[in-house]
Amino acid sequence: MKKYILILVLMPLLFFSQKKISKEEMEVKKFQQELNAEYLNPKETPLRGDNFTEFKEHPFFPFNSKYRVSAKFVRTENAEPFDLPTSSGKTKSYKEYGKAIFKIDEKSYTLTLYQSLDLIKQEKYKNYLFLPFRDATNEKETYGGGKYMDLTIPKGNKIVLDFNKSYQPYCAYNAYDYNCPIVPEENKLPIEIRAGVMYKDIYHH
Repeated sequence: MKKYILILVLMPLLFFSQKKISKEEMEVKKFQQELNAEYLNPKETPLRGDNFTEFKEHPFFPFNSKYRVSAKFVRTENAEPFDLPTSSGKTKSYKEYGKAIFKIDEKSYTLTLYQSLDLIKQEKYKNYLFLPFRDATNEKETYGGGKYMDLTIPKGNKIVLDFNKSYQPYCAYNAYDYNCPIVPEENKLPIEIRAGVMYKDIYHH
């Protein structure tokens, strides 16, 4: 009897001690699950050979709401198309769509967002924005070439940048089959963004 009483007393304590997961963190967990599923799917994965058979899941930084920021979004007027260099030496056609201005630890930063002129020809990508960036974790905990984020054109003058959903380009895992856009100099951040997918270079040996 005492044992059952003890269980009844402890149950509420266990319930309230459990961490409540926010909607934002749930979205990030979904992103992580979908990314892992993509890399485990032989029809979608960029991995080849032993890299595919030995892959289990990506390492991720712990979710951190500090790296989910609401940014001021300024559209670029009359942007001209340009050729963005890629890792293979070829180029891909993009245009600047706008700039995101945000703060982390009370310091202001700006990143440029782009549209792929090839992708926007497809209906499902007509509102897609591409954000490549580099930060001080590159070549340490993340890929040396930087990371990417996928975004959607906002309706107003605000856009959410959730760095917890940032990922490495395919070239980080397979430089032979893919040519990935190189991060423009203007999108280099002088701080560490310890969020999103982590990286160990075990793929190019």
